[in-house]
Amino acid sequence: MNIAPNSYSVTRKRLMAAVASVAVAGAIGVGVLTTGTGPVLADAVRVEAPQVPGFADVVERVSPAVVSVKVKAKISPAADDGSDQSDGQDGMNDMPDNPQLRRFFKEFRGFGDQGGQNEDGHRRFGRRDHNNGQPRPVAQGSGFFISDDGYLVTNNHVVEEGSAFTVVMNDGKELDAKLIGTDPRTDLAVLKVDGVGKFTYVDFADDSKVRVGDWVVAVGNPFGLGGTVTAGIVSARGRDIGAGPYDDFLQIDASVNRGNSGGPTFNLNGQVVGINTAIFSPSGGSVGIAFDIPASTAKQVVQDLMKSGSVQRGWLGVEIQPVTADIADSLGLKSDKGALVSSAQDNGPGKKAGISAGDVITQVDGKDVASPKELARLIGAYSPGKSVDVTVWRDGKSQTVKVDLGTLPTSDKQASADQPQQPAAPAKPDTLADLGLTVTKSENGKGLVVTDVDPDSDAADRGIQPGDIITAVNSTEVNGTEDVAKAMTEAVKSGRKAVLMQITRDDNNRFVALPVAKG
Repeated sequence: MNIAPNSYSVTRKRLMAAVASVAVAGAIGVGVLTTGTGPVLADAVRVEAPQVPGFADVVERVSPAVVSVKVKAKISPAADDGSDQSDGQDGMNDMPDNPQLRRFFKEFRGFGDQGGQNEDGHRRFGRRDHNNGQPRPVAQGSGFFISDDGYLVTNNHVVEEGSAFTVVMNDGKELDAKLIGTDPRTDLAVLKVDGVGKFTYVDFADDSKVRVGDWVVAVGNPFGLGGTVTAGIVSARGRDIGAGPYDDFLQIDASVNRGNSGGPTFNLNGQVVGINTAIFSPSGGSVGIAFDIPASTAKQVVQDLMKSGSVQRGWLGVEIQPVTADIADSLGLKSDKGALVSSAQDNGPGKKAGISAGDVITQVDGKDVASPKELARLIGAYSPGKSVDVTVWRDGKSQTVKVDLGTLPTSDKQASADQPQQPAAPAKPDTLADLGLTVTKSENGKGLVVTDVDPDSDAADRGIQPGDIITAVNSTEVNGTEDVAKAMTEAVKSGRKAVLMQITRDDNNRFVALPVAKG
């Protein structure tokens, strides 16, 4: 076939132009229209990234076990007089006088703020008129089933003012419940729902295996909204927020708000690692700091409540304080572990067994005592009447005494109501210059009364004040300044850097370690 030179040239030019057009179109990412075909468009963006595990499987399994708790109470019409009934009505009179702690619970509990407003502008849970003595809503919280026959757990502060209780299931069904028992010391309560078949329930986890940084899921009833799920991590363990002798909270950063009280926090296996009980919140809402009762504490308390409706704890009958590094050095202890006995209560089990002020309790039945809190938990875990071996550090060596535990009183014993001792100061005070103290003999001749404290001294730094009475130094009674000087000399000879002073203030004992003179 013969092609004219001019025709070949034209055809070649057209072909090259078409190729160039396709190349340019591809470079700028537009569709190319070719003869006999439709437009070719670029694909939508899609990222092939590793998939992060979610919480949906856990939530799906555990949600039927979590309930909302509605609490009603009979409110006296006497409140209509306009007087402030708040004192004693918020269930916080027995708590320590700690403003921050009180705010924890005020911000977290569900009283009076769940129901919104009626047409006349009154808060639905706040009105007290025309109740005709009928139970009416006072609180909302959360809870969860721990058995298939209807036992469920919540917080004591949710139910403590209640006379009638209703639980709202995950599917919206409402069931009446009765109160089985409460334990204010750990803020736990057990309710029971009867007669509607078997319930989905959850188990407690072994919280000793919980690590800081583990994922957790909180399920509950914030602000009365019903089943709500939030997620976060374990932020810390062993938190002490000043709520009582059994403080050992898990701290989590999952969003927790009013109404979450009593709700469970789960691990990724669907087991309860803690029970929501308090939040820290300057604003009133969640700021990512929530506190949970650990599963190990809750499990034992709940078992006792289900069995007898109350918790009976062992009682040692001693007042204790932490062992500081200075106190440990003054006593010849190798570490600052243990609980220092500041006084043994009269007729208490400890005193009857021979435990006295100045002893350091280091073990109970062979279990190490790390701190006063640890001692309280160990003793409280035993039943009254249980005989335990208590190891104490006394006079530079360990001794073991057998103690038959008593029953922890229902309320803390109050200090003596007698007026504080106000001994008259003799005309001529003595000085303990090396310690920064000016002292005088007490009226009864036992101990030295502090009349002045050098503000730049170690004694001032450790809280010794005028009016304090020095009753003993290194377990030796003090009747004059010469007794103090002798104890200090003996401490130096023994290679110790401090002496341990027993101080009495307002009929209460405590111990203070003061460095001995240098040089």
